[in-house]
Amino acid sequence: MGAVLILIDPPLWPARGRVWSHMVSDVSYEELHAFAAELGMPPRAFERDHYDVPSELYEAALRQGAKPVGCQELLLRLTAAGLRQRKVSRPRVTG
Repeated sequence: MGAVLILIDPPLWPARGRVWSHMVSDVSYEELHAFAAELGMPPRAFERDHYDVPSELYEAALRQGAKPVGCQELLLRLTAAGLRQRKVSRPRVTG
């Protein structure tokens, strides 16, 4: 089996009083889940196709072998791998 390739973008995304990165695999979700578990990420941090990683774990992810990439490259690689899961749009209810 090839080397694990996990990608992480810089912690730029503010939410819930913290700043977050996105972490993905361009190979498989199984690889991503295994890497995240080793990093100590809870399963609830997984959202559709990525993990939301708090800024305080960014350096630990790099030390564990995640490759730092820009936001656009992360999205391009995830999409090219066929692993991109878009949000499901729900019809608006009016009335």
